[in-house]
Amino acid sequence: MKIIERILDAVRPCQTLCVAGHIRPDGDCVGSQLGLTLALRAEGKSVACWNEDELPQKLAFLDPDGVLQKPKAGQSFDCVIATDAASFERLGKVGEFIKDRKLLINIDHHASNDRFGDINWVASRAPSTGELIYLMLRKARWPITPQIADCLFTAVSTDTGSFQYPTTRPTSYHVAGELVKRGADLEKICHEVYQSYPISRVRLLQRVYNRFKLTHDNQIAYFWLRQQDYARSGADKADSEGLIDHIRAIDPVVVACVFEEMEPELTRISLRSKTTKVDVNQIAAQFGGGGHPAAAGARIPGRPLSVQRRVIAAIKKALVAVR
Repeated sequence: MKIIERILDAVRPCQTLCVAGHIRPDGDCVGSQLGLTLALRAEGKSVACWNEDELPQKLAFLDPDGVLQKPKAGQSFDCVIATDAASFERLGKVGEFIKDRKLLINIDHHASNDRFGDINWVASRAPSTGELIYLMLRKARWPITPQIADCLFTAVSTDTGSFQYPTTRPTSYHVAGELVKRGADLEKICHEVYQSYPISRVRLLQRVYNRFKLTHDNQIAYFWLRQQDYARSGADKADSEGLIDHIRAIDPVVVACVFEEMEPELTRISLRSKTTKVDVNQIAAQFGGGGHPAAAGARIPGRPLSVQRRVIAAIKKALVAVR
């Protein structure tokens, strides 16, 4: 692919780089960031790996040496590479610390990506950014160590729903197999990512099961996460990752939605669709957000009940349109 060659030609002469990821990093973001950072460091480059938010506890096994850090002032870079971020704003506070740069490269797979880089590799059909980083490393002929393989396998696995989402492609299985060949530890990854949830997350999930709602002939499922839910369960924001899949899995449900209280009049929504006929990226775009056809989100100002009514109405309209 010519875009990979263009990126590699731009990166090779660079000595100081920063690999930046989006706020509230998930498995694809963390795995892509760390995998690329480790590969670049192995090529003798000075590389910072920055994220505004802490590494989620369930992904800490990927970073035993503390490579992923919060941004620091006073640094300049030959190149900044943003991974898995659909917009510059999604980098959060990191954006304030990477202004002194010569080049910004944007590597992502979100259909809503707004091409904010000087060089943009946006592959909206790819199910994960981790798969793109794998292709880049292979094209560059850079070694993929077992630690890098762990990072990239986690990225591919989590963003495909452990290879269950309809966005999963034949190449995803091929890439996963190649990463296992290069040392990805399946037992460790599956245990840490899927089988070792903290009790606080289970308590948060209990609240979800007690309070979720169904509407529109049970085709829409939704629930709220409020500040008090985190406080009473002892959970943090990272513990909410994947909770939406529990209501998405209900048989009649076509679209699942989480409303999360960020501030008294700011709500974060996450949307999931179980059919290609309902594109939740288009629904999220109505509220200034975006993502993928099957998974998207937005941050919406306004009173909580008003936000809920508007979002549910938009989902109903999308469902009616495909009848």
